[in-house]
Amino acid sequence: MNIHEYQAKALLRQYGAPVSDGRVVLKAEDAKTAASGLDGPLWVVKAQIHAGGRGKGTFKEADAGDKGGVRVTKSVEEAADEAKKMLGRTLVTKQTGEAGKQVNRIYIEDGAGIETEMYLALLVDRQTSRIAFVASTEGGMDIEEVAESTPEKILSFSVDPATGYQPFHGRRIAFALGLKGPQVKQCVALMGTLYKLFVDKDMEMLEINPLIVTDKGDLKCLDAKMGFDGNATARHPDISELRDETEEDPKELAASKYDLNYIALDGEIGCMVNGAGLAMATMDIIKLYGSSPANFLDVGGGATKEKVTEAFKIITSDPNVKGILVNIFGGIMRCDIIAEGVVSAVKEVGLAVPLVVRLEGTNVDKGKEIINTSGLNVIAADNLSDAAEKIVKAVKG
Repeated sequence: MNIHEYQAKALLRQYGAPVSDGRVVLKAEDAKTAASGLDGPLWVVKAQIHAGGRGKGTFKEADAGDKGGVRVTKSVEEAADEAKKMLGRTLVTKQTGEAGKQVNRIYIEDGAGIETEMYLALLVDRQTSRIAFVASTEGGMDIEEVAESTPEKILSFSVDPATGYQPFHGRRIAFALGLKGPQVKQCVALMGTLYKLFVDKDMEMLEINPLIVTDKGDLKCLDAKMGFDGNATARHPDISELRDETEEDPKELAASKYDLNYIALDGEIGCMVNGAGLAMATMDIIKLYGSSPANFLDVGGGATKEKVTEAFKIITSDPNVKGILVNIFGGIMRCDIIAEGVVSAVKEVGLAVPLVVRLEGTNVDKGKEIINTSGLNVIAADNLSDAAEKIVKAVKG
């Protein structure tokens, strides 16, 4: 689960990390009042969407201006005007894709004098199963670009959970970033604060880009992105309340309400599979036969008829789907349950694209009988290879 920058900074402020004062704006008429509550002399107006690259982004609408999603202004009136231009418009960045994201929230904050920009992140290192720090002197840039062009400028190390964060971790980061004097002490304290926040709130990622040295020589978190473990939000009702469902893919949101493991992709063949490994194999073989999957969807081992019906509805709601492949290997999941769900869904929402069904395992004969006697225009497949070849052929015409 991701949250907005202004929400992330509120958490940082709560834990004592240095951030600029700011106000969130939800309605254009409130922009001037929000900006008036800040000291200036610079007011930074930031579009709030769950995507990076806002500063270099562009708006689809001409009346939003061409200054990107982060704008520095020199008066309350100018800040309010820029906020009004961005609210309700669609911002396109490298991370949003061509569709972009609608800006429903604006964050206006005090500007900061910048001496140096740096990069800092905490994340879960899947290789070591530990929390890792990533730091670089190249702040404000895409860390992937830095890793590719100048990897020597990135420091990365994990923290032993037996000891947790220690001051030497902070000093290691401070020296790598070229900090000096009081800045080293500030860095040690800030890294400890961020580590505690990361652990306390069950985060998956915390990115400060840029982390700056101000013109007064102090450290400050100028931007912040946070991602949380969705499986742990039940322990953190305060974090769950920060969820902005308008920023999430409607299909993924609907899937989460039925405990379906769904991820939208950009292909043309919708997939409904039971088991993550089988789902990955299904997507791979679709690519092998010359097409691409429109989604990852694992209905799980204990899916009900209702759950399968909802899964089918989610797949068919994607306008990019030109064909559907149902691939079920019945172990815990029974083939007849899948068949009943598919038949129920098709009768409810209709079927406007080719459908290939491959069933194998528990109650497979009963499942096939349900499909065959349903009157549906379904293409039967004997195995995974056969299923992939048939759905790709049907989609390609």
